Amino acid sequence: MTRPVSITIPHKLGAAEARKRIDDGFEKFGKEIGGAMGRIDRSWSGDRLTFTAHMMGHAMTGRLDVLAESVAIEVDLPDMLAVLANTVKGRLQKQGRVLLEKK
Repeated sequence: MTRPVSITIPHKLGAAEARKRIDDGFEKFGKEIGGAMGRIDRSWSGDRLTFTAHMMGHAMTGRLDVLAESVAIEVDLPDMLAVLANTVKGRLQKQGRVLLEKK
């Protein structure tokens, strides 16, 4: 059983730039958690990123849809991590805003 966490982050970058920043962000995050801690598997299909994060013996799956003015994220937390749903949601919102702010 999983608990879904959903958020939408608005942006003013356009879909192509938002997708590039997200891809770069996942690359950086994957390197940060790499090695013994875990890994992230990801694949793009159009403007939809599907990912699985493997950390500390648990897997979180998710989908991320890049739209012209927003990014919709849904992460499925396994029961063992469901107690962290609000923390995960807050962190995704914060990191997503930083990643997608217009520079």
